[in-house]
Amino acid sequence: MKYWKLFCLSTLSLCLTVGCGDSAGSDQPDLGTVSGVVTMDGKPLPAVTVTFTPTEGRPSNGVTDEEGHYELGYLRDTQGAVIGTHKVSISTPQDAPTPPGQTYKDPIPAKYNAQTTLTEEVKAGDNTIDFTLESN
Repeated sequence: MKYWKLFCLSTLSLCLTVGCGDSAGSDQPDLGTVSGVVTMDGKPLPAVTVTFTPTEGRPSNGVTDEEGHYELGYLRDTQGAVIGTHKVSISTPQDAPTPPGQTYKDPIPAKYNAQTTLTEEVKAGDNTIDFTLESN
């Protein structure tokens, strides 16, 4: 009987120890929150998509508001981006279908999206990263 109690207490202790961890977020990488403002030729860019793509892992993205302000989201209810170096693209969502035989041309220059030259470093904590784009 003495050993049975010891076994039960040991098993209970082990279950509580293992169960106390944060199993929901244990496979999520460390993130930094990222926000900023996107302008082109000195004017805020509303309704553009800002995407941060890390060298490894899931990209984060956000959409600018009327003042060009964005905040990056990692997952549905998780804000931020993976800590480290990111390739950044800024593009205008395509609302209407492109006519047959034509390709969609983003009004934002390709050096900021399809052929992006933008890179940024995300650090732990809060990151404010603004983008000042030029149309030519």
